[in-house]
Amino acid sequence: MKYYVVDSFTEKNLAGNPAGVCLLENELDEQVMQKIAADNNLAETAFVKRSGDNFDLRWFTPEVEINLCGHATLASAFVIANFWDKGRKDMLFYTKSGELRVKVKKNLLDLADLYEMDFPAWEVTPVEITELMTRAVGGAEILEAYMSRDLMLLLNSEEEVANLAPDFDLMRGIPDAFAVVVTAKGNKVDFVSRFFAPNAGILEDYVTGSSHSELIPFWAARLNKNLMTAFQLSKRGGCIFCEYWGGRVRIAGKAALSSEGEINI
Repeated sequence: MKYYVVDSFTEKNLAGNPAGVCLLENELDEQVMQKIAADNNLAETAFVKRSGDNFDLRWFTPEVEINLCGHATLASAFVIANFWDKGRKDMLFYTKSGELRVKVKKNLLDLADLYEMDFPAWEVTPVEITELMTRAVGGAEILEAYMSRDLMLLLNSEEEVANLAPDFDLMRGIPDAFAVVVTAKGNKVDFVSRFFAPNAGILEDYVTGSSHSELIPFWAARLNKNLMTAFQLSKRGGCIFCEYWGGRVRIAGKAALSSEGEINI
């Protein structure tokens, strides 16, 4: 089957977040999909199959299937629009998080297309800051803590987010959280973040679309604005264009092809 690696949330290679995209002509056993994702050893591998005029979409980390992934959805839309259904500007995906739509839009600032994803908005609930949380993020001062799918920790500054030294063994022991997101107000953008999911086989995800399902509503309320720009401060980094509207979020970014080939199964 055809296989692509796409760098998401960037217009250049070796930046953003790489995702594998497998194009399925027929159904594939989920155990085989999990093995392929483990062999690929990327944060996520997406499996895309046509379903009428739309597409079925599933995402796997090297260790588990997950219910939502932004950068691999963006990568899947990029592959469809550029290789599988060339020129397509509107895609509907059937996923474990419901129907997700991606629209390809011209970027007025440069020639690179923007891929705008329509995702669910996740509200966060305040939780008590614990000693385990503080130790897991290397002793950084936590101002506030919230729980949604992930544990979200608010820090003082962009510099503290950038310089964070997590303890992944301790982070694995934090209860009830798929992952840990640290965030702060940005210096040149509205907000910044980092994302850690060691229990899913991802020590640090480079640029995470799904975490913005909770970050966007949080920062929209805090900053009193619905249109925002965010940056994820991993070693590869990536820019995310954000909008909060009507209980949904719009997450947009660019993409670049890293490699293409075939997987034999």
